Amino acid sequence: MFVILGLVIVLAAVVGGYLLEHGKLLVLYQPAEFVIIGGAALGTLVAANPPAVTMGIFKGLLNLIKGSPYTKAFYLETLKMLSDLFNHARKNGLARLEQDVEEPAKSPVFSKYPKLLRDHHALSFVCDTLRVLVAGGVQTHDLDQMMELDLEVHHHGSTQPVAALTTVADSLPGLGIVAAVLGVVITMGAMGGPPEEIGHKVAAALVGTFLGVLMCYGFVGPVAAHMHKLADAEAQYYNVLRAGLTAFAKGVPPLIAVEFARRTVPAHLRPTFKEMENAFRGAKAATGAAA
Repeated sequence: MFVILGLVIVLAAVVGGYLLEHGKLLVLYQPAEFVIIGGAALGTLVAANPPAVTMGIFKGLLNLIKGSPYTKAFYLETLKMLSDLFNHARKNGLARLEQDVEEPAKSPVFSKYPKLLRDHHALSFVCDTLRVLVAGGVQTHDLDQMMELDLEVHHHGSTQPVAALTTVADSLPGLGIVAAVLGVVITMGAMGGPPEEIGHKVAAALVGTFLGVLMCYGFVGPVAAHMHKLADAEAQYYNVLRAGLTAFAKGVPPLIAVEFARRTVPAHLRPTFKEMENAFRGAKAATGAAA
């Protein structure tokens, strides 16, 4: 939502300033310039990237509208999930986790957290790590390195659409110049005509440069930057899961393992220890009442 608000502010500031200088909006309405710049930008995007990356851009744009899911409440729920999972393993034995990771939807732990079940990669990350831990024969530092490799691959894939969109943004000023040059060519062909007609064609050519620069620095560039921040927020979330799983694999008590995860949460989203304890007590009370 803030992305849309920011883009509206950009547009309002540019158009408002133009009108304050007694500019005419109809002069800026040049459909041919939009076709040249927009079409060329789309063509460079398709030519430079495989379909998966191109589709990733459109999915990223939808995520911008939804906003980041990684809120303080979401992190608190994740800590509760890790606590339930670790206590479940401590109480019933590590081997009992095999049934949970094979069928998470039927697990008494995972089934309580539908948000995690809908996040297929996060669910696979947790389940695959626990599957290796249950199988045994792996050192804790090797398990941590395995998770690190998984996160690097996932983060690289999630930032590829961002890099592609950033490249498009960087190309927009140049494409604006292309549109302007074509406008100048048309203007030169009209030399000798009425001054009003020549002035209109010159204005149309300059609008091409204006649109290219505005779309780069006012719209596409900021959107790509926001998409990059969302990818970083996702990477931070997976690092929280990684910290908790690594600590649990070392054999520390469940509460301490969850505390390792809590300390990895970004500072502005991190629940306090007291908030985490209260959430755990509330969950236990709700479970006891239901029983």
